[in-house]
Amino acid sequence: MASCARLNPDIPPTFPPFPGWVRQGVTSERVDDALFSAGAALAAIHPIARSEHPLGSLWRHRLSLSNAAILVRQGGRTEDEAALRDAWYLRRDGDDPGPGGRILKAWRHLGERSAMVSKDWTLQLSALFEVHFSDALEDVVAQADKLMAGQGNAVAAAAEIAAASLRFVPQSEPLALWLADMVLAQRLKWPIAVPLIAGQIRRGDLRAASKAGTTDDVWPRACALAYARAAASAADLYVDLARRAERLLAAAPKLRGKDADTMVAILMMEDAQPAGAGKTASDRSMRRLFERLVALGAVRELTGRPTFRLYGL
Repeated sequence: MASCARLNPDIPPTFPPFPGWVRQGVTSERVDDALFSAGAALAAIHPIARSEHPLGSLWRHRLSLSNAAILVRQGGRTEDEAALRDAWYLRRDGDDPGPGGRILKAWRHLGERSAMVSKDWTLQLSALFEVHFSDALEDVVAQADKLMAGQGNAVAAAAEIAAASLRFVPQSEPLALWLADMVLAQRLKWPIAVPLIAGQIRRGDLRAASKAGTTDDVWPRACALAYARAAASAADLYVDLARRAERLLAAAPKLRGKDADTMVAILMMEDAQPAGAGKTASDRSMRRLFERLVALGAVRELTGRPTFRLYGL
């Protein structure tokens, strides 16, 4: 007889639907309207960003992956989301995930609670983005600290730190976008940052941001509209993941195996999992567990390969 998993996460919370009128305003020509749209969009995902449910970790991991894939492509590399996921989850401990995988590492770190503490940022960001430890980098971090502690419009602060970073450290556009998301999260009092802007900003907009002394509204408007689009996409992703998580939790009592309850909890928090040996289960039993989950419609096989498979919601 099937045994019930002993410890299952709660069903993910549901939140009000993302406002349709906000989606319609993401092409505004006026900076004030763009900032308003961004504020409304971010307010809509504010409860999701503040939720302590384990699904928030998976939500951030999926956003990290999609943001990183776009940055990698903009950097002239060919890795897509599937290749980045492979590089991350199929590497051995201590292995270098490669240039694309290192971008993913930076964005996964953005979505971790430990990243919110800026004490060691200069060293951490130098390593994550492979930029020289310099006075310029220290100046960028100091400016970020100042903006995080400030008052006023959070989106305007995010735009300001991105522009400052591009002026001080022009060789690293990803650094500027990472700091923008971090300053935004700190201003909004989110417990953990949410990877947002890198997936929606355009290279031409970043060139406008890097112009020192600019007084026009090109960059603030572009930044605000990017956040409005990103928040809409993030809200849609959460709805999809919550629906998939409910299916997984409904299937959990039908599972057999010593590590079934542990794996259900992991799948609620992690982007993907290989079918390897668990704490008490063999490779073979874990493969059977994942095959059962796929048959129940609770998880997907994410690679399409017959071997070296990865599974997730």
